[in-house]
Amino acid sequence: MQSKKLVTSALRIIVAVILLQTLYFKFTAHPDSVHIFSALGVEPWGRITLGITELIVAVMILLPKTKTLGMLCSLIIILGAVASHLLVLGINVSSDNGKLFALALVVLFCSSIYLIWCKNEVISMFRSAK
Repeated sequence: MQSKKLVTSALRIIVAVILLQTLYFKFTAHPDSVHIFSALGVEPWGRITLGITELIVAVMILLPKTKTLGMLCSLIIILGAVASHLLVLGINVSSDNGKLFALALVVLFCSSIYLIWCKNEVISMFRSAK
C-alpha cells in the first residue's frame, strides 16, 4: 500500500511539474508558444486562458483534497494538446524534435495511470457530486 502511495505521488508531481514549467512560455508570450496558439487560431486569449487553467490544475494536483479532480482535469487538458499535435501542429513543433509532444504523452500516461489506480477515488468523486 505504501508503494502505491509513493507511485501515485510521483505521478502527481511529474504532471504538476510539467504543467508548471510550460507556464513560463505561455505567460511570457514566447515565440514558440505564440506560434502554437496562432496555428490553433486562439492567440493570445487561448494561450493566456490555458496558462491560467494549467496553473490552477497544477495547484489542485498538489493539494491532497483536490488531487484526483486535478489529475482528471490534466487528462482532459492533455487530450486536447495531443489532439492539437496530431491534427494541426504536427509532432515536431518549431524544430523541437517532438519534445513538446513527448511531454504531452508523459502527462497523458501519468494522468491515465493515476486515474486507473485511484479509480475508487474517481468513482466516489462523481458520486458525491450528485
